[in-house]
Amino acid sequence: MTIAKIDFAELYRQHMRRGNRAPKPASAWDARAKDMSRKVLHSNYVDDFIKRMDLRGASTLLDVGCGPGTVCLPLAAGMQRVYGLDYSKKMLDCLMANAKARHLDNVVPLRCAWEDDWSQVPVCDIAIASRSTAVDDIEQAIIKLNSHARKRVYMTHLVGGYFVDKQIATLLGRHHQTVPDYIYVVNILHALGIHPRLDYIETPSRLAGAKDFATFAEKVAWSFGTLKTSELDALRTWYEDDPQRACEGGGPMRWAFMSWEPRP
Repeated sequence: MTIAKIDFAELYRQHMRRGNRAPKPASAWDARAKDMSRKVLHSNYVDDFIKRMDLRGASTLLDVGCGPGTVCLPLAAGMQRVYGLDYSKKMLDCLMANAKARHLDNVVPLRCAWEDDWSQVPVCDIAIASRSTAVDDIEQAIIKLNSHARKRVYMTHLVGGYFVDKQIATLLGRHHQTVPDYIYVVNILHALGIHPRLDYIETPSRLAGAKDFATFAEKVAWSFGTLKTSELDALRTWYEDDPQRACEGGGPMRWAFMSWEPRP
């Protein structure tokens, strides 16, 4: 068998189904919008993402899964128009509130999901998808991104398949609940005739900085769903065994940063 015979898009879809991860409804992100808005607009991740972008000749930008404007708002001052696309109404409310606070009048919210009809979504010079690609069908998501960019596409996808330290997933017996690693994306792009540039961004664990065990457990449950009593007991032991490790939330996360020029 050669690599050309492997259907990585189908393997990705099978992996997503096998992981048995319930998709987060818009209401789940609505509930987190204000907290995320306070935290994510100033981060090393944003700086690392933006410094890898080539903005030359670009006047319009589409940010898919924009949240409260994490990446698109720092770029908006240099653009004629920025479109923030998200399926969470509260995230878009935060996007516009943050834009107003920055005196930006060129930001347009689009309430839409990856799976929706994008026929009314504007084609822009640049399309980005930052930490928003844990979708059921990444091939179709890539095709949509590619078709909505004139000059360049930028996206990040999880490295390693876990949104928390793998040790915690193993501890909870949830080691099977992975999302497909970025290498699927690279191979799907290759199959589509797209040859991306590849880099990596490292960020602290999303479990870092929990003020107490209850907050820590809540963060873990966001990734894995409701925890049983036995799982909470095991997690508490892990948390209390090493305070420094607990403060850091375990090991860091890595994101694969991929970029390419769109092809017809």
